[in-house]
Amino acid sequence: MGERELRVRMAGEGLDAQAWSNGPLDIYAEHRHSYDKVLVAAAGSITFHLSELGRDIALDAGDRLDLPANTLHGADVGPESVTCLEAHLPAGTLANTPRHVRAWGSEEG
Repeated sequence: MGERELRVRMAGEGLDAQAWSNGPLDIYAEHRHSYDKVLVAAAGSITFHLSELGRDIALDAGDRLDLPANTLHGADVGPESVTCLEAHLPAGTLANTPRHVRAWGSEEG
């Protein structure tokens, strides 16, 4: 699925997605958000580091990450850059733990 199709699929869930991109090997320092967010990798790759939970979640094109509010996270962009679609939701909308769905963009629905 391309970016346009991923946006349509997210919109079908009531998610208003905005796109952002980063260059190869860019790094995000650890931080938190006061809102829930849904991330879908549209191209490239990025690895999210959830240090308080002791896990890393690697997103490739078509993968999805539901990230609850106040989850401490940092990230490293892959060697070929990344473009993600991101939607914000009120805190408490998502489950209390992060959820990773591989190949979300290739599922039917």
